[in-house]
Amino acid sequence: MAFAICTVGIMPIRAASDDRSEMVSQMLFGEVLEVLEQSSNWAYIRVNYDRYEGWVDPKQFTIIDDEEKDRINANPLFYTSDLLQVVVPENSKQMIPLAIGSSLPNLMDNKITLAGMEYQFEGNAVPSDIEASRKLIIENSMVYLNAPYLWGGKTPFGVDCSGLTQTVYKLSGIKLSRDASMQAKQGEIISFITDALIGDLAFFDNDDGNITHVGILLGDNKILHASGKVRIDAIDHQGIFNIDTNKYTHKLRLIKSYL
Repeated sequence: MAFAICTVGIMPIRAASDDRSEMVSQMLFGEVLEVLEQSSNWAYIRVNYDRYEGWVDPKQFTIIDDEEKDRINANPLFYTSDLLQVVVPENSKQMIPLAIGSSLPNLMDNKITLAGMEYQFEGNAVPSDIEASRKLIIENSMVYLNAPYLWGGKTPFGVDCSGLTQTVYKLSGIKLSRDASMQAKQGEIISFITDALIGDLAFFDNDDGNITHVGILLGDNKILHASGKVRIDAIDHQGIFNIDTNKYTHKLRLIKSYL
């Protein structure tokens, strides 16, 4: 088993070792992963942040040694907080675009060093241990408003419901698992929707009772969620009421608080 770091802006994680296989998640620049299995064309990996597993293209990551892994773990970690930024490798001057929430390990004096390569970074960043607050969750969630829905996506250029909540909470100092069903196992249950606060998460199930959707409560009976696009709809004890179609679209299962 080896450790590596994502060195492209967005790395798709697929269900199988095939370019035509569904994308189940993504890794962003600077995130650390474990290589569990590798051939010439594909690698089966585990994401360090949320332990999610899947297949990726090995050309999109760089192996790091134990010393660098330990250094990354020992130093404060920062996340990009601009909607879109770039890092510039010192040896090529070719920009690498970064989506919000990308990792900046070893950041110091607007520079990061990864796998022996130095990058220049001039944007805004927040520490991974930022003090969480409901205000921060709402501010970060609004960055994604109108982002298109993308199964497995985690950026404002394409995001799914749990990728939205995971990344918004990540930028707000709270670590969540990847999928909605996993996130529903964290946090504290809120018994009634009238007791919920802004920033809490609402979960929704299908006809089989499986949790398949999640959104961020905004207060005033409103919820932000990814359904077709990241949108704001009404919510009550039954579920989400689409304000465009005037129909209920998701059945409420439970509400969780993480603060």
